[in-house]
Amino acid sequence: MEKFYFSRFTFSVRCKTTILLPSYAGSTLRGGFGHAFRRIICAFKGKECTDCLFRGQCVYAYVFETPIPADAKIMRKYTAAPHPFILEPFTNSRKSYQEGEDFSFGLTLIGRATDYLPYFIYAFEELGRIGIGKGRGKYELREVTDEGGESKGNSLQKKRVIYSGDTKLLTQTNPPIQWPDILINHPSPPHAISVSFITPTRIKYKNSLTKELEFHVFFRSLLRRISLLSYFHCNHRIDDSGFKDLIQRARDIKTVKRTLYWHEWERYSNRQKTRMKMGGFMGEITYKGKLAEFWPYIRLGEYVHVGKGSGFGLGRYRIENKGG
Repeated sequence: MEKFYFSRFTFSVRCKTTILLPSYAGSTLRGGFGHAFRRIICAFKGKECTDCLFRGQCVYAYVFETPIPADAKIMRKYTAAPHPFILEPFTNSRKSYQEGEDFSFGLTLIGRATDYLPYFIYAFEELGRIGIGKGRGKYELREVTDEGGESKGNSLQKKRVIYSGDTKLLTQTNPPIQWPDILINHPSPPHAISVSFITPTRIKYKNSLTKELEFHVFFRSLLRRISLLSYFHCNHRIDDSGFKDLIQRARDIKTVKRTLYWHEWERYSNRQKTRMKMGGFMGEITYKGKLAEFWPYIRLGEYVHVGKGSGFGLGRYRIENKGG
């Protein structure tokens, strides 16, 4: 578990013109960012990644296509692995920002994707010049902040500005956050936890999207996501020999309160040239039981999200109530 690592950043921007956004800004950010990223990286404009000679070495292909390596031991029947980045859009309900106003969004990079931070910064600067949302509103990137980890031994990794839009200089980032770092301040769980889903969450169980979310369903999805991220981006295959028994014990955790609701929204897919429904559940659910062996995964999930669509910021949750 110590080999799982990631870094978290906040991008702060200032509007140069009015920016109009949909009800969920994550899709707009992700779509625009992908376009800008390809624009600055791609050597063969208009060519599909699947036919490109550079596909195995291309930063864009790794970040946005994330093909399964030929020598992979898992997911060999799939065409793509989970992407190594998570965008966290602002969660307020505002749909417009005026010239001179500031807003921010988060970016989490998993494993070796942390090495590509300069590409992400440049792509978001390019996106500001291209424009986002209805009418292509423009912005300028003001600064990037490294959020750091919760703790490194006895010294706290404090957040600090690592990039300035004025100087265009990128300074040294904090060391990546490792799994033990997020457990130092919360080494053991309470007997009951309340999980608050703050962006739409899409979890499949038995081939269907669900919002009932018994604990073992939540944990299955979380376990799968963390395992795949570790394998494809941290170069470490988590020992899964005990997973079956672990999931079975997850069935013993009880749901004591559920206030989940379905939140429907749509996004337009440039690739598929159609509108796609991307609804998911939000709200809060409380679990009670012997949570100790599940706790490290639950805590890590607060950072890496759960379910499908994490690149848009979906599946974001936090532990609201650590008492009980």
